[in-house]
Amino acid sequence: MTESGTSTEQPEAPARRRLVRIRKPRVIGGVCEGVGRYFDIDPVVFRVVLAVLALTGGVGLVAYGLAWLLMVQEGEEESEVRRLLGGRVEGPALTAVVVALVGCGLFLSMLGSPGNQTFSLVLLASLAGAVYWSQQRRRAQEPAPPAAQPPPSPSAEPWWRETIREPYVWAPDDGPYEKEPRRPRRQAPWLAIATFFVALAAAAIGIAASWGGRPLGTSLEIGFGAALGVFGLGFTISTRRGRLGGGSVVAAVLVTALLVGAAAVPKSVGTQWSDATWRPASVAELQSSYKLGAGEGDLDLTALKLSHGQTISTRVELGTGLVKVIVPNNVTVRLRLRVGLGDVQLPSDYGQNIDVKPGLDRTTTLGPAYRATTVGTIKLDLKVGLGELKVVR
Repeated sequence: MTESGTSTEQPEAPARRRLVRIRKPRVIGGVCEGVGRYFDIDPVVFRVVLAVLALTGGVGLVAYGLAWLLMVQEGEEESEVRRLLGGRVEGPALTAVVVALVGCGLFLSMLGSPGNQTFSLVLLASLAGAVYWSQQRRRAQEPAPPAAQPPPSPSAEPWWRETIREPYVWAPDDGPYEKEPRRPRRQAPWLAIATFFVALAAAAIGIAASWGGRPLGTSLEIGFGAALGVFGLGFTISTRRGRLGGGSVVAAVLVTALLVGAAAVPKSVGTQWSDATWRPASVAELQSSYKLGAGEGDLDLTALKLSHGQTISTRVELGTGLVKVIVPNNVTVRLRLRVGLGDVQLPSDYGQNIDVKPGLDRTTTLGPAYRATTVGTIKLDLKVGLGELKVVR
């Protein structure tokens, strides 16, 4: 309403777009549908990219879980992460947390595969380029804003007469002003118990199916990953059938920690414990390398007769357990010692306590025994993933 008593309808400004999760249609959490609408791109593109990233390193699951937690659902004011911080633990928030944790576990388990990481980065860069190109194209096609219009002509009737004709409305009367409180979801103890035991069975089946044919760390990753998948399915079902308790959340976090720990286990650690003893009778019988997945390995080199100035080399690799190498008294030994987590004992260390250290990588040289003359040199490359390494004369 202007001073002359006439009202002029101004064109409504276009509603500002918000990045929200869509209620319908959606597949899981409505994240891809919401992102697709925001950037004006088919949501199938985001679904395919996230699925590929999830299978090639877990990045897709991490991104989806975090977006689920941070994005507000359509028609609401609070995100799932704000509800979690406020103490309201519900099914959708727990499902998003589990999805992100599973993705973190897969990502950590594939850190040693640079090919997957490179592919993920290239795919993300391609998606970002497609989004940027779509935004530039949409802005170029937007119509120009309307030209400014002159103010309306003044009227002879004063503004206060128009005001008196109708009563002043102090507040709208079209409904309640406060949003109704969100009713808490009922608990489903039967679903929590079923999810726990099914996850336990899935972990046992996964570990048993891969035991013996794969390294210990990989076997544990398969089992714990299957258990996390069951927890994720249980949290998804809880959105409809009633929320799971806090014990399920603790169990899912514990399984995730176990999955991360399994990913850190060296791939050289096997699942079959065995003992091996190697005693080459001559230099010709000495092999270039000796390997053992798990157990105790003894390499006895005392029978070797080196000629003057001769140099020989070998390598011993053990996943987990104990490696003991016995060297002759009349040789010089050049050692490369690598232990993921464990202890190294050399002839000069006898009588000392075991000192467990992580990531030990040491190079040293042992001279011949007391009053012995050096005949030749033995180069030893000794590697243990988890355990103890001994060199004795």
